[in-house]
Amino acid sequence: MTGRLDVVGLGPGGPAQITGEARAALEAATDLFGYAPYLARLTLAPSQMAHASGNREELARANAALALAASGRRVALVSGGDPGVFAMAAAVCEAIEAGPQDWRRLEVAMVPGVTAMLAVAARCGAPLGHDFCALSLSDNLKPWETVEARLRAAAGAGFVIALYNPVSRARPWQLGRAFDVLREALPAATAVVFGRAAGRADERIAVVPLAEADAGLADMATCVIVGSAATRLVARGTLPPLVYTPRSAASAAR
Repeated sequence: MTGRLDVVGLGPGGPAQITGEARAALEAATDLFGYAPYLARLTLAPSQMAHASGNREELARANAALALAASGRRVALVSGGDPGVFAMAAAVCEAIEAGPQDWRRLEVAMVPGVTAMLAVAARCGAPLGHDFCALSLSDNLKPWETVEARLRAAAGAGFVIALYNPVSRARPWQLGRAFDVLREALPAATAVVFGRAAGRADERIAVVPLAEADAGLADMATCVIVGSAATRLVARGTLPPLVYTPRSAASAAR
């Protein structure tokens, strides 16, 4: 038997947002590795084995999945959202680069998923309609000074900014500080979208101006999208407003 590792994106959490390619990879696996809450979303067949692990164990999880795949098993390593966006695909590549030579000959596939910023954007309109970027506010793997420098650069360049990992129990202050940094570069009326658990039963979407953006509206299940100076709101009476960023810089300037 030839082993294989599929690194699978589960999307933002709703079962309808798992792609057909991802479902096929999950069904074909003999073993599934992942952060325990992500594996809990899945219903495994009796013949499948789950290998759950905790947060901040990404590299160890990747090493274990690769070792089992190299032994001949068909392994799926799951991530929330897309595995290539602040998730397990990079950890797998890092493990292969540092690991034994036979891991480099292993069949490995990255199976994309709907990442949080896309799910949140779809819920409120088209805030990513023009140039945008994604930043993680976690300083576990980079210094906070780097985070602030990137926030200033992105805001100054006119990017819409999707903020991942906005807060946690260990990092309760970063999002508030990020808003302070962004208020130095962006108009007070700039739209900020708080998208929690997009696509799940406990989904919550809120749109507020940057001047009123409060870190208390976010948790680790939230993706925050901060508009550019060009981002607009289209009022729709009793319906939620549409948030969008014009497709061209020329139209944005008018």
